Amino acid sequence: MQVFEIVRLLGSEGVEEERRWQERANCLGVDPDLFFPERGASTREAKSVCRGCEVRVECLEYALAHGEKFGIWGGLSERERRRVRRQRALERRDAATA
Repeated sequence: MQVFEIVRLLGSEGVEEERRWQERANCLGVDPDLFFPERGASTREAKSVCRGCEVRVECLEYALAHGEKFGIWGGLSERERRRVRRQRALERRDAATA
């Protein structure tokens, strides 16, 4: 679901509430470029910011729900998030056939 669809469904207050977790994120005030490294560059420093973050799960779920394709979200890279999406899809399929 795209952000504009969420705004339409929930109104602007719903989107504001949905993103309130960002106010508590470790990355608040950190250079965003750190979380969007060039292809092949290290993600270690960005992931270290995420490691102890109290809203890491919310960040990851936001990225998964909104189809974020680039950057480090919730401590995971694009490739790692694709794995999570794939695993969840398999689990939903297995649950539906059980």
